[in-house]
Amino acid sequence: MKRRSLAIRALMIIGLLALSALLQAQGQSERPEVLTVVTWGGAYEDSQRRAYFEPFTEATGIEIETVQYDGGVKVLREHLASGDIEWDVIDMIQSDASTACDEGLLEPIDPQILAPAPDGTPPPEDFMEGAIHRCFITQIVFSTVIAFDNRAFPGVKPDSVEDFFDLEAFPGKRALRKSPTGLLEWALLSLAVPREQLYDLLSTRRGLELASGRLDDIREAIIWWTRGDEPVELLTSGQAAMATGYNGRFFHARAMEGAPISVIWDGQLIGFNSWTILRGTDQADLAAEFIAFATRAENMAAQANLISYGPARKSAQRRVGLHTDTGVPMRPYMPTAPSHMESAVVRDHHWYSQTDGLREQWFREWLER
Repeated sequence: MKRRSLAIRALMIIGLLALSALLQAQGQSERPEVLTVVTWGGAYEDSQRRAYFEPFTEATGIEIETVQYDGGVKVLREHLASGDIEWDVIDMIQSDASTACDEGLLEPIDPQILAPAPDGTPPPEDFMEGAIHRCFITQIVFSTVIAFDNRAFPGVKPDSVEDFFDLEAFPGKRALRKSPTGLLEWALLSLAVPREQLYDLLSTRRGLELASGRLDDIREAIIWWTRGDEPVELLTSGQAAMATGYNGRFFHARAMEGAPISVIWDGQLIGFNSWTILRGTDQADLAAEFIAFATRAENMAAQANLISYGPARKSAQRRVGLHTDTGVPMRPYMPTAPSHMESAVVRDHHWYSQTDGLREQWFREWLER
């Protein structure tokens, strides 16, 4: 009788173990296998892949698929209107994220997901001011700068925004992003408008007319670009003598590929990129899990040691050192290096989010003149 009882107990234990294994297997099979992240391609995306995507996959088993885009809010509206939501996380410029949030295009993000700094400092004290928002978590500080092809100017080199508009002293094509982003500020800076007055002046008809007139001076020399990797291509191929573009792309081209490109830090336009979650994704929890992982101090520093964009939290900034592959000290190439900030313009994201339609209309009209 006793042996029979033991046999029954053994069968019950085996059954429970089998059931547990089955439930575990079911749980694993229910866990999504792929998270889709919308981002910017090129050297920037490569740095994200090494610092965030591959480590996240290694830690969770979840693959990251990427979709490339060129910024803006319109593309989100169109994706949502399609009714077929395939995007989960989007890497957005802060002003676009703010606009998208106001339009209800993004899911809220619980700030409780954010890890404290390694020394225990709470996230609100460790992240830069304004980085933690109900719809986005700002992750990097980047800069849109003017760069030039060294071969185009063997003698005197351009070193200011004013030189970008001086076709007589520095002849050659100018590559500009086909968007009302940055070019308005640079047009006014070249006319010696103080940095502190740019956005107030651009909020007036007179300011827009001044900018339009200045851009008219170089209209025939402009080559438009839309993808972030194009300015480097235009400079290295010799199609453009000077170009605006993202500082990290120019750094990568010069440091990693030996491209003959120099950056003009005068008038650099400081911006911020933020992680967001698209409204209606059925993987919002997993998207938040990814954002929590990517915004850990050690992971943000890992990206900054691959491309010269500054982390948006102090504990990560302290970890920035040498380039992972080349050993180049990264701090001198950051847009936030003290000498680079002397003439920097911090993009007014509130102004950008409030003038989206007005700027687009002005830009279309200027192009059609």
